Amino acid sequence: MPDAPRKPATYADLEAVPPHLVAEIIDGELMTHPRPSPRHGVTAASLGDELTGPFQKGRGGPGGWVFAVEPEIKFGGDILVPDLAGWRRERLPGLPARNFFEIAPDWVCEILSGSTEKRDRTLKKRIYGLHGVGHFWLIDPRLQLLEAFELRNGFWTDVGTWNSADEVRAPPFDAISFSLADLWPLDPPLGFNEDPTPYYAGDR
Repeated sequence: MPDAPRKPATYADLEAVPPHLVAEIIDGELMTHPRPSPRHGVTAASLGDELTGPFQKGRGGPGGWVFAVEPEIKFGGDILVPDLAGWRRERLPGLPARNFFEIAPDWVCEILSGSTEKRDRTLKKRIYGLHGVGHFWLIDPRLQLLEAFELRNGFWTDVGTWNSADEVRAPPFDAISFSLADLWPLDPPLGFNEDPTPYYAGDR
């Protein structure tokens, strides 16, 4: 007899995952990965610091945004957990009553690591686009790169790539610029001909 169709994962399945793992539901399947490495976490905190002052608090920038770190976001039957997400304030009247957001963010950022890169670049990128997330950033702290994409007519368009030698001015936050090297304060800038292997140490 053929195998019975697998039932889609539920939020109860997600809640049952041990707390040392990050859990998501993607295309009906429960997927987990380890908590981020120290380099990953420092990168996320540094980026949040660059954006929160000018875009959430209006200090040196236009304000008008709200940011969240590792939020659960419900996209139909999927629940995704980006490393950082941002909403234009007029689209987010308040925080949700449950543990997940149901309003799609205007921007998401995924910080790449060994256990998540393929998923971030394919499955999650597709779901973000299907649900109208306008801007998508990928940051690789191992190669010290930022890739930015903008949703245009339902398709992701590459709007730029930056390395540690660059000042970043990327939509939707192009009202300011910041040094990409500041996202990894304990790592020297990685030159094009240097071996990135040391920056993969502890990568999850």
